[in-house]
Amino acid sequence: MWRFAEDALYNRNMPLRHYPGAAGADEAGRGPLAGPVVAAAVILPKSFDLEGIDDSKKLDRAKREELEIRIKKHAVWAVVAAEVDEVDRLNILWASMAAMHRALAQLGKPLKRIFIDGNTLPKDMPWPAKAVVDGDALITCIAAASILAKTERDRIMTRYASDYPAYGFERHFGYPTPEHLEALRVHGPCDLHRKSFARIREWYDQPCLTFDE
Repeated sequence: MWRFAEDALYNRNMPLRHYPGAAGADEAGRGPLAGPVVAAAVILPKSFDLEGIDDSKKLDRAKREELEIRIKKHAVWAVVAAEVDEVDRLNILWASMAAMHRALAQLGKPLKRIFIDGNTLPKDMPWPAKAVVDGDALITCIAAASILAKTERDRIMTRYASDYPAYGFERHFGYPTPEHLEALRVHGPCDLHRKSFARIREWYDQPCLTFDE
């Protein structure tokens, strides 16, 4: 296992630790009641301009989209989604892990060092990897991956909003906001909702329940 403080690549002048050539992986969308979970993997070169790179949750939408352009232009990256049926089949944790595994595999580079956000590693990883709790706030390649995953998932949910206009997906992106919960109360779940989640499953456990069209 790697020790950050002893790693010669640790740049003490940066707010996040930069490991050039390492792959970072993160996901967006574990908490929502609807839509896919999206994972990204990123390898940042030594010369990458790190200004502004941070945990995607700390950035506004405009800043994330600005950084997304820079990352995609200068880094090696991949973004993949685990759709709702995969989430329901595997559960949200392992669907997230599977998506990150696929994103890493799509980088097309020999992977000698990988940092995964969280406390769990994908199953059957053929590469050396370390799980880092709050890694998106600690390591630049994970933070970059979090930005790509978040911007792509927001884009996907905004597109879905036109197919399911009653739910407001373009505003809450499937998270359990008061607006979303009220839409569920009025309309019931749609095809994008995760049946394996307790708040959605309870709708299907009511045998006489009917939904408005």
